[in-house]
Formats: sequence, C-alpha cells, structure tokens
Amino acid sequence: MRITLRQLQVFQTVCEQRSYSRAAELLALTQPAVSQQIRQLEELLEQPLFEYVGKKLYLTHAAEYLRSTAKDVFQRFDVLDMQLSELSGTLKGELRIAAESSAKYVLPHIIAEFQRLHPNITPILNVFNRAQLLRRLNDSRDDLVIMTDVPSEMALEFMPFLSNPIVAVVNSDHPLLQITPLTLQHLADYTLLQREIGSGTRRASELFCQQKHLQFNSFVEFNSSEAQREGVSAGLGIAFLPRYCAFRELQAGSLRELQLKELPIVRSWCLVHPQQRHLSPAAQAFEDFIVQQRQLISRIAAKFAVIAAS
Repeated sequence: MRITLRQLQVFQTVCEQRSYSRAAELLALTQPAVSQQIRQLEELLEQPLFEYVGKKLYLTHAAEYLRSTAKDVFQRFDVLDMQLSELSGTLKGELRIAAESSAKYVLPHIIAEFQRLHPNITPILNVFNRAQLLRRLNDSRDDLVIMTDVPSEMALEFMPFLSNPIVAVVNSDHPLLQITPLTLQHLADYTLLQREIGSGTRRASELFCQQKHLQFNSFVEFNSSEAQREGVSAGLGIAFLPRYCAFRELQAGSLRELQLKELPIVRSWCLVHPQQRHLSPAAQAFEDFIVQQRQLISRIAAKFAVIAAS
C-alpha cells in the first residue's frame, strides 16, 4: 500500500470534523482536494470509508480500523520526534493535557513550574466536563487526562496527586449565614444551582446529597462553574463549588462558605491515561514531575486553600 502521511492527516481530520468542508477549512485545502485524498485512500484499501445517512457523515467499519491505525502512526511519530530531541540533549515537543473544569484554576500554576524545568516542551491544555473526558479517554486523544472519580470499568492507569475540596457557597447576605447551629436540612429550603449533566462536580454533589438524604425542591442549571458562581453572587441560590473555583470571591467576602461538619466533599484529582497508551517522553516527564515535586504542588495548592479559608 502506498498510503501517505498526508492522506492519513486528511482522513483523520474528516473523522474528527465529520465534514469534508470543515476538514478542508482546517487544512487550508479545497473541498475537491479533500475528496480526492479520501477517494485515493478508498481505492488503495478497496473499501468505502464514509457514508451519508441523511445529511450526516458516518464512518464505515474500514474507517474505524484505519482511524485506529492512523492514531497509532501519528503518536509513534510524536514519540520519535521527542526521542530524537532527547538524543540531542533537549527534551521538546507538545504535551496534550485534557482536564476537568475544576482543575483549570490550579493546573496552570503547576504547568508553569513544570515548564521552568522543560522550557522546550509546549503544553496544550484543554478543559472539558467529565462526560467529555471519558469519551476522549476512550479514543485516547490526549497524552494525559486530569480528573476525579476515575471509572473502574475502563482500562486506565491513574495516580492521585491533589485534593479537590467541594464546598457549599452562598452570597454574603444569605439568611443561612445567620442560623446557628446550621445543618444540612436548612439548605433544602433554597434553590440549588447545579452544573450540567456530565459535570464531575454535579456528579459528586448529587452523590453527596443522596448519601445525606438532602433533597432540594428547586434547581437552576448552568453549563460552567463561572456562571454557577455568578448565580450565587446574584442571590439565585446555593451551589456546591470546588473551593479553588471560588477562592477570589471567598477572599473578597462577596461569597461565603457555609460551615457544616459534613463538608467539604473531598475528592482527588488524578493523572490518568489508558493502560495501552505508551507515554511520550514529554508526558513521562510531566508524570515524573508530579511524583517528584509533591511539596511544590502542595505549596501551590495551599495558596488557594489559605485564601479560601480566610
């Protein structure tokens, strides 16, 4: 077979975009050029790769097999590039990290410290909710994933490295702040501001409420922790938020953390990757950094924790 890397790149982009026209835009090609590359691949494989059902583009079984192979090929070239850079005495290349949205406040500080040691590695950080991360893990799309609540049914390697406390917050003049002693059942009279289905924070708070038999009568849903936080500030209700997410507002006093013996909900962020995925030198360097620099990571996290608790 005389399959070229360019053909695989075009094919991979069409798979990701599920569109010839969007793939052409991303690759700076014309749509006929993309179609020609796919047609040449189909001739080499003697199998159709895509089919339309209505207006939607679907992958055939042959395309699924080729997609898996193409992913492996490009990953191996990434590893080769980094290995060659190691031989020259400089570790360089891209490091693709996908993280739960609650990690995006602390993670840039950790990455900054890592890059001081490895200035030629280019981190690429993308933030998703838990459901999206699970799909990306299943497709092995990232070098490393940072998430809580690692699913046991998937073949994953994971390493816990930092706690992610989830607290109940209200605005600064909320009536609950005047109740002593405050209990969980006092919260049930107010509206719960929650994240969208698929969010790790929502999953954790729902499990907590089930375990504590805490039932709210009204809800408002937001698709980001920032909007959720603003909803609390506006007086819409109560929210369970990662403390890191609200630390600036807690420091300023515009939001207040409810003091309850059952809280915070403590979960751990984990460094995760599929068991079958061979770590690139850059990913291995980041994993080694997390293991070797626990004290540094704790000091970074402590800045947020002290501010939030003050």
